[in-house]
Amino acid sequence: MEKMIKIFCIEDDAVFRKALKLFLEKEGNYDVTCFNSGEDFFQKIHLNPDIVTVDYNLPGLSGIEIMQQIKNYNQDISVVVVSGQEEVRVAIEAYKNGANYYVMKDETVLTELSLCIKHLTNHIKLSKEVEVLREQVIDRHRYDTIIGESGGIMKVLRLIQKAEKSDILALITGESGTGKEVVARAMHYNSPRRKKPFVAVNAAAIPEDLIESELFGHEKGAFTGADGRRIGKFEEANGGTILLDEIGEMDMSLQTKLLRVLQERKVSRVGSNKEISLDVRVLAATNKNLAQRVKDGVFREDLYYRLQGFLIHLPPLRERDNDVIILAKYFLNEVCSKNKLSSKTFTRAALESILDHNWPGNIRELRSFVERATLMSDNEQIDTEDLIFSPSIV
Repeated sequence: MEKMIKIFCIEDDAVFRKALKLFLEKEGNYDVTCFNSGEDFFQKIHLNPDIVTVDYNLPGLSGIEIMQQIKNYNQDISVVVVSGQEEVRVAIEAYKNGANYYVMKDETVLTELSLCIKHLTNHIKLSKEVEVLREQVIDRHRYDTIIGESGGIMKVLRLIQKAEKSDILALITGESGTGKEVVARAMHYNSPRRKKPFVAVNAAAIPEDLIESELFGHEKGAFTGADGRRIGKFEEANGGTILLDEIGEMDMSLQTKLLRVLQERKVSRVGSNKEISLDVRVLAATNKNLAQRVKDGVFREDLYYRLQGFLIHLPPLRERDNDVIILAKYFLNEVCSKNKLSSKTFTRAALESILDHNWPGNIRELRSFVERATLMSDNEQIDTEDLIFSPSIV
């Protein structure tokens, strides 16, 4: 169903206000709301009308003042100024301040207003269609580190494209080896923070007694072995992006401190009461089922919900159709180039074997597999006898 165009009318003449609402609702698919003053209108501006009609002469805020504030709030809101003033300077003033149309309040005012609103409606619908198409079109050059063309990976790219310009906390999920850090880096390097640091921290790789210091830093003498001040990863990433990888493995006590940092955007080094303000985009990644870990009592429920800001799930390689072939060929070219080997290709039989494999280790397993096959092959073509698949882990 086509979405209704939302029109707000600011008019202090009660009779004309009622006539305007009835006329517009009869003329088109419009949702019309009327206000008798600018002050009343600004109580509802957060509802984001598509079009505002405003009387030039109003008690309190004038039509021009209202329009200026509308344009400061959102340039995309279209404004039609309605006036009983016949002077040319009034129309010029309206257009100079951003009016899309200026309509004289005479016997043809409703007809003229209807035409103006129809023109604006067509423009708004076209703009929205272009916006939808822009979201659907993905510039692959900007995401050249994310290889693949499957439906699953294209959905991931669209999600990245939606989230990259904002600072919303994003949680990237997927099995081990699916490329979660690659996605996080793509989000950072296509964001306004691209010139600032990208810092990745693997929560599972740092001993529990050191991770607080690693994340938040410490002061000299804060604990045994703290011979000097250390800047934590959050401070190191200030202005940029921090990736908290394997967040599902984080100790419960540290989860409490992390939740506070996410909420207050401040951090205190171990051994210090001084709070340091942060301007950092936070991304998190996990191969665990966080909902199940909450049920198991090893992950805080409030932190779990805090991490649900924007979810990006990476499909496993076995669900990415022909992407496995695209990735295998990509890695083959990469291995040959890095090792200064002559170019190699896979035989059809080899590609069929690669496609049939389940790839429990996902992209990480595939990369190692291709490196091994490249070195095993003595010919320009890699055949089935050169393929050594990793044994299954039961």
